[in-house]
Amino acid sequence: MRHGKYGFIVGFLSLPLAIYAVFVISPFVQAIYYSFTNWSGLSSDLQMVGFDNYRKLLDDDVFWHALRNNLVLLLVLPLVTLGMGLFFAFMLNVGGRRKGAVVSGVRGSSLYKVVYFFPQVLSIAIVALIFQFAYNPNSGALNSFLSGIGLDSVQPNWLGDPSLALWCVMAVMVWSNVGFYVVLFSAAMSTIPRDFYEAALLDGANRFTTFFRITLPLLWDTVQTGWVYMGILALDAFAVVQIMTVGPGGPDYSTEVLTWFVYTKGIRDGQAGYATALGVALLIVTMIFATVVMRLGRRERLEF
Repeated sequence: MRHGKYGFIVGFLSLPLAIYAVFVISPFVQAIYYSFTNWSGLSSDLQMVGFDNYRKLLDDDVFWHALRNNLVLLLVLPLVTLGMGLFFAFMLNVGGRRKGAVVSGVRGSSLYKVVYFFPQVLSIAIVALIFQFAYNPNSGALNSFLSGIGLDSVQPNWLGDPSLALWCVMAVMVWSNVGFYVVLFSAAMSTIPRDFYEAALLDGANRFTTFFRITLPLLWDTVQTGWVYMGILALDAFAVVQIMTVGPGGPDYSTEVLTWFVYTKGIRDGQAGYATALGVALLIVTMIFATVVMRLGRRERLEF
């Protein structure tokens, strides 16, 4: 009976594990192997070069520009996106006050949910193109608006200014992702018993108190998972940077990110061995980030 149980488990998991090993584990192992070679990506001829690619990486100024930009995205993007998602979800579900309802969302919350989620139905390529036109310094919507309100002297070159370009890219990423987390957090908030909020209101708690004492602790697992996903998105950012910025990495590499750097080295420059070393570095940064978030966010699980 015991052998039959384990035989069933092995038989049930063998095919999924084999598929995972072939399509997920194997590419990682191959990338690590190629990172120790001078492979061009176009030829089968390659030689082992040891840690030369990694030494070159540490001496590459563009790599450090890309890493710095990714770290800025990593720190700011999840904080802003998840913060806005939590605020909007709270207001749409329990932040309103209506006659006959002790706990409710703001008026028109169903419509707002659709509006917030709308960017999710658009491809990120379309979103990036729309904002690229909006940021155009000559005919874009932003500078046209500034002219319309009498600020003709304030006409920034949004994507061409090294001090603004990364923040413009970040704004697009926030706009395109916050709606998903509004819906996600709204679904999680709908599982919280309304009795908790009603009891808090009877005790005189305001919106601020109910959010930090009830909503956030009970949604912590969802927030933590969202933080990891947003961090991975921040470490990517390839599509937005590739479409929106002018030239490789934007002005003075102000929007250079690791994924774009991997692409330019592996595809444009034919340095696949060096590109895979960059990919391994990106993997290490991603794993460190996920581990830090999961450890720092660890807390006693609240159940209701």
